[in-house]
Amino acid sequence: MHIQEAFELIKDDVKKVEEEFKKNLSSDVYLIRKMGEYILMSGGKRFRPLMLLLSARLCGYHGSRQIPLAAVLEFIHTATLLHDDVVDNADLRRGNASANALWGNSASVLVGDFLLSMAFYLAVSNGNLRIMDVLARTTTHMAEGEVLQLIKHSDAKATEEDYLKVITNKTAVLFSAACQVGAILGEMPGDKETALASYGMDLGIAYQLMDDCLDYTSKDEDLGKAVGNDLREGKVTLPLIKTYRDSSPAERETINRAVTSDEADEKALEEIIGLINKHEGIEYTMDNARARVERAKGQLELFEPNIERAAMIAVADYVIERNY
Repeated sequence: MHIQEAFELIKDDVKKVEEEFKKNLSSDVYLIRKMGEYILMSGGKRFRPLMLLLSARLCGYHGSRQIPLAAVLEFIHTATLLHDDVVDNADLRRGNASANALWGNSASVLVGDFLLSMAFYLAVSNGNLRIMDVLARTTTHMAEGEVLQLIKHSDAKATEEDYLKVITNKTAVLFSAACQVGAILGEMPGDKETALASYGMDLGIAYQLMDDCLDYTSKDEDLGKAVGNDLREGKVTLPLIKTYRDSSPAERETINRAVTSDEADEKALEEIIGLINKHEGIEYTMDNARARVERAKGQLELFEPNIERAAMIAVADYVIERNY
């Protein structure tokens, strides 16, 4: 099965999730509506809602609560994007001007807070105590991931273990929560709920690993932001960690200068990409991503073969195949 067939399987639910977004952005405060619609409707892949919707179907859920809960995940994700762009002083998001570039940092932080509040309002209205527990723990871990990333900012000596802690907390936990909520809705036994949560966690880690490769290998127009953006923002990701680990003292000094510079220029970026290619940082990171995807797919063996399981395998394969 191809990823497009997976989306086709739940296209009606995805439309309902989009309608849920619009309904819950109907604030009397114009700026909230304007900014919320701008960021939510700017071409996101809806990956986290997709995973919740497919997980719920895989687990035999036939109700309607998956729709607002899928919106909850996208609201949480969007809130973190708004906050991230402020922290990173980002000018672009998905190929468009970032919200903070258009409306300023203060508005971005506050509208991000609104989206988080709305997410938990919807969760209380449509979830249960177990789902609320999963979401509360997830958002706590995400905040910890943001702070861990801040601590490791511009630190060329960051270890692979440091990096994995950051991406597990900052990115993968929301993927895991999406799948676990689907399992809770379907009232799965503990082993299957755990398997789906693990599937989401491994897939989320793989997703971020591939993002970090694409930051050095894609074209600007494909990526929706400048290539090498992580380096310019002082983010030390796995391709660079592997490169630094294998580099000579002189090469390490070049890397140190690049990550601590206020803004790495094109020459510095070319030097770093050259070193990453020399020490096979991209290949190493992609191998790690592939291993995570295979482990994720292995978690689905607890479930009977059916079209939903095939769709979730296709989603896992897409994480490796995507080019933006």
